[in-house]
Amino acid sequence: MSELLPCVEQATGPRPAWSVVWLHGLGADGHDFAPIVPDLVRPGWPPLRFVFPHAPVRPVTVNGGVPMRAWYDIPGFEPGLRDRDTAGIAASVAQVEALVARERDRGVPASRVVLAGFSQGAAITLAAGLRRREPLAGLVALSGYLPQHDAAIAEATPAARQQPVFIGHGAQDPVVPQAMGERARDALKGLGMAVEWRSYRMPHSVCPEEIAHLGAWLQARFEA
Repeated sequence: MSELLPCVEQATGPRPAWSVVWLHGLGADGHDFAPIVPDLVRPGWPPLRFVFPHAPVRPVTVNGGVPMRAWYDIPGFEPGLRDRDTAGIAASVAQVEALVARERDRGVPASRVVLAGFSQGAAITLAAGLRRREPLAGLVALSGYLPQHDAAIAEATPAARQQPVFIGHGAQDPVVPQAMGERARDALKGLGMAVEWRSYRMPHSVCPEEIAHLGAWLQARFEA
């Protein structure tokens, strides 16, 4: 099993019955989305454990080779370069799997684990999600894309196709153009997955409307 990443954790109540593993974007860390919890959580929800892992520090080519927290290297933003680091993507998928396994060991089965991510974290969320042999409660991809698109689709497991997905994207995103999110949406729908797609008038970020929609989507998971 892959070594466990350090994480920031928040629990909304004793003995969490569900877990949300949330992956940050390039250059950020596990603290980045922790402040969103009070805005997201709704009264009446079961006790949740939010797990915000820190990605490893590695040199990132598009950052001039300067080390930063990243789920994989990005050699360039041109087509075919953004997701060329096959080894880095595979390593991060394995680290996510280790975190999901730890939740199982802490009493939260995969069927009550939601995997979420923003930007590069969303890319790893989809890469890991499509390779699951036991379905998670759901996948959340905010301002992201499906890395190694054709290979990911080819490797999608029958269990993975059972997972519902929430995809949110900014129509004015200059970092990950919305067309990349739309391509991921269409690919997952083509696999028969239940995808809720939302587009917002925003750049590479999140907005209150998106958090409200995500909250409603999560509530439907808890009530299923």
